[in-house]
Amino acid sequence: MLHIALAGNPNSGKTSLFNTLTGLNQKVGNFPGVTVDKKTGTTSLSHGTAEVIDLPGTYSLYPRRLDEEVAYKVLLNQDAHVVADVIVAVADASSLKRNLLFCTQIIDLKRPVVVALTMMDIARKKGIQIDVHEMERELGVPVVAVNPRKNKGIAELKKAIELVSGNLYKPAARNFIDVTALAPGAIKQTQQAVPHVGDYEAVHYLINHETFALPDDVQEKIEQAEVDNQFNPARTQAEEILQRYTRINHILSQAVTFPDPQKRSRITERLDNVFLHPFWGYAILLTVLFLLFQCVFLLASYPMDWIDGGTAAFSGWLGDILPENHFTDLLINGLVAGLGGIVIFIPQIMILFGLITLLEDTGYMARISFLTDRVMRTVGLNGKSVMPMISGFACAVPAIMSARNIENRKERLLTILVTPLMSCSARLPVYIILTAIVIPKTYVAGFISVQGLVMMGLYLIGVVFAMAVSWVAKWFIKIKEKSFFILELPVYRAPRWKNAVQTMIEKAKIFVLQAGKIILIISLVLWFLSSFGPSGRMEQAQAQYEQQLAQPNADTALIEEQYGTAKLENSYAGIMGKAIEPAIRPLGYDWKIGIALITSFAAREVFVGTMATLYSVEDDGEENLALQEKMQRATFSDGSKVFTLATGVSLMLFYVFAMQCMSTLAIVKRETRSWKWPMIQLGYMTFLAYIVSLVAYQLLK
Repeated sequence: MLHIALAGNPNSGKTSLFNTLTGLNQKVGNFPGVTVDKKTGTTSLSHGTAEVIDLPGTYSLYPRRLDEEVAYKVLLNQDAHVVADVIVAVADASSLKRNLLFCTQIIDLKRPVVVALTMMDIARKKGIQIDVHEMERELGVPVVAVNPRKNKGIAELKKAIELVSGNLYKPAARNFIDVTALAPGAIKQTQQAVPHVGDYEAVHYLINHETFALPDDVQEKIEQAEVDNQFNPARTQAEEILQRYTRINHILSQAVTFPDPQKRSRITERLDNVFLHPFWGYAILLTVLFLLFQCVFLLASYPMDWIDGGTAAFSGWLGDILPENHFTDLLINGLVAGLGGIVIFIPQIMILFGLITLLEDTGYMARISFLTDRVMRTVGLNGKSVMPMISGFACAVPAIMSARNIENRKERLLTILVTPLMSCSARLPVYIILTAIVIPKTYVAGFISVQGLVMMGLYLIGVVFAMAVSWVAKWFIKIKEKSFFILELPVYRAPRWKNAVQTMIEKAKIFVLQAGKIILIISLVLWFLSSFGPSGRMEQAQAQYEQQLAQPNADTALIEEQYGTAKLENSYAGIMGKAIEPAIRPLGYDWKIGIALITSFAAREVFVGTMATLYSVEDDGEENLALQEKMQRATFSDGSKVFTLATGVSLMLFYVFAMQCMSTLAIVKRETRSWKWPMIQLGYMTFLAYIVSLVAYQLLK
């Protein structure tokens, strides 16, 4: 079987091409011995089936990260498990200069190569015209323009792959640059030690042979070649890059027509003078965050009210038409109550992710990284830590995985340790319902929502504490390694509204499907635990209820309410909650909140579904009130309200800091290859959550 490797810069369209080539014939694993994702799939060619390997994105053949090193070893034929017969070098046509650096390095390895130009439509919109045939002549390898999303150019790409994989294929005789001039003596001596190695490949043997699987005598010969010829790796790399860019500039002048860059650069420079200003830049950043959270509340309030009213009406309708039995109780108080408590938050989640997508599309998100680099360095991080941390506002799992882009091991570890303090989307339903219950729905100056300000404050508290934790942790993690922050700032551009809408729909779908599965299971389990209990205790509650009803002039409504509470307290769930109540009572929580804290370890958003199930079971289906109203009416045994300002703030802060996510712990273990760091993470975050919540409650009560 033919093995095809897709290589290219990050965000060059490589994954889209992989998906188009392989369709549903994909599988994901790990490269042997490392935690880097290995995506493989099969595609059909005229002579049979071929395996396609999607290599991790990398900017050049000089690896600085673990995932880049994985791609590097495959391209240099140093991976015993992954062999590439043909390399498809994917290049973003709208950023050719940067992308061609990596492509030309691959070409000089003298492997069968096809260059696939992606994002031609974006290049055209920018006014960039590319003569593909001229570029093919200059590069000396087949060049094919493709559009994976519209399935254009895929057939031509497959033909080119078959052409270069045939026995008649011969790589270009000349190198893209004069490689031998970089280190003539050392290259020749290395080729004597390792026969059949090309000129450019020999340079990489000289630089990275220690990481290659070579016999000891060969290692010694290459070391001797370095000494004999006074080989300097850093100077050689610098000279190579300069030569490549000189030749790339020549090719671009011959094969590419660019629009007048002055107008575009002038606009970008003028905007950056404001957005990256030492004072106004940070003021604008805070304003953007402020408006972001105001919109989440203001724009979503109407659809939320409709969903809330619709859920209550649907529950009431089911109660009217279905007979009273365990199945009806399960359906209304288990499934509908649990899922209804999640569906109501879809508007906020869609709006939040839609706005974040617009910020990314305009190019402003990269400016956030640039602005925050100086601050990040004071606490042991760098500007590249910002993107995983911002991604943590969506979900900590992919955010922690994206920290692989941070070359410095210490900064990467610190980023992983503090990213879960970013308030992920799973916390959003908890914040929203608690804010609605304990924070008055008032406006400052007639339009600034106080609830929106509180929401923004919760997110900022997570960021501030993440910085503080990183500053403390940097003194304990003894890894010394130099760090650099290099970032390409994209030009400002109009947002793609269609892309934002697609993202909103996708995030809502993921939220409902993934969270819905967990909530469905937990709602069923909770309904059972809160509806049944030890026979003796439940029978005693039943007997007491019947005895009270039998008394003359009995208040039936009050007795029904007391019976619902008694049943819940004597159920299995009630017994569990009562057991942990002494530990959480100083925080202002009752046993029902305790149960919700436990179930939240499966997924934080389950808090809302848990409360919905518990309060619905307690009401025994008699009152179809909204969950918010039920929680506002909740009381302790002494008659005092459960959800006061002090309790609400304490609980929101607990969710800001607590590590209530098994998936995050699992991914940290996978990324650090040790249980040490996830256990440290669980310990310090639980400690922070308890102490901060305790202080907040005691001060506000």
